Amino acid sequence: MATEIKTWQIIDGKLELIEASLAKSGKTEAYDLETWIASNPSIIGSGLAIVGRQVTTKSGPLDLLAIDRAGNTVIIELKRDTLPREALAQAIDYASDVTNWNIEKISEICTKYTKQSLDEVISESFPDTNFENVNINETQRIVLIGFSIEPSLERMINWLSDSYGVNINAVLLKYTKTQGGEEFLTRTSIISDEIEQERISRKKFRTPMSDKPGTYPEDELRKLLSRYLSQNMYSARRIRKVLLPVCLKLEKVKREQIKDEFVALGEADSVRESGYFLSLISQQIGMAKNDFLRQVIGYEYPNNPWEKDNYHIREGYEELLKNVLSELNDDAT
Repeated sequence: MATEIKTWQIIDGKLELIEASLAKSGKTEAYDLETWIASNPSIIGSGLAIVGRQVTTKSGPLDLLAIDRAGNTVIIELKRDTLPREALAQAIDYASDVTNWNIEKISEICTKYTKQSLDEVISESFPDTNFENVNINETQRIVLIGFSIEPSLERMINWLSDSYGVNINAVLLKYTKTQGGEEFLTRTSIISDEIEQERISRKKFRTPMSDKPGTYPEDELRKLLSRYLSQNMYSARRIRKVLLPVCLKLEKVKREQIKDEFVALGEADSVRESGYFLSLISQQIGMAKNDFLRQVIGYEYPNNPWEKDNYHIREGYEELLKNVLSELNDDAT
């Protein structure tokens, strides 16, 4: 049976049913409901930060895009009335596009909406989370929001959640406007917040990280470096154009020096943006599978146990890197 929320107001010692709706009160999804939820997303679940609103996808505009503390993207679809079964297909369509988005695209969406970088939003929203160890968009979650729900949709959500562990939920709101003009939103959900958080925690995935350098012979190492640095990926390009050249010029390079170099080379608009780019580079270097990068790039942890600093080229690899960079630059021209 579909869940329904009703509200009564106590007036002169008697209960009077309050029958109000967004539509009857002239409220809309885009201008009212979205704004309310964006101002405090905890109403739909704990541990969420809104990073985009009316986000363009291949299937149309997504109402709200959020990130949770595990780095999962959360697709939020709103209806100001009953949630129909078609809302599920629409949200899955959005999620199928979002799953292909890389961290740079999500960061651009975040900066456009919040005027802050993605790492700043994550750091402020989840201060106990180390951004360099968060794998952005490894998993997608779906949250449907409405004021009632069709029984068939409720059955589908329970079935997908219970039988297949799909991260999907429906949050049902009740809009209340008292005789005095005060407005309230109350909520319930199909899947309890406790169960949802337990499932997210259980399915949480982290990319294996390591500080151990590779031990590849020179010919294989050259191929691995050339293949990686020639990728059309922002972090690979920034390692090639900024990190390696500055490390080849200086014996040991501090984080602040690298950030300044990003700005000087026109690869970042500000030192703040440079810090974000360097965090992404640090994450790439720390991935266990990228041990070939650690074979040539050294670093230390002088300030804290999770922030790399004092970058340098390991002894014996300077000429190899110069040759690789020279070949890649020739190919680019």
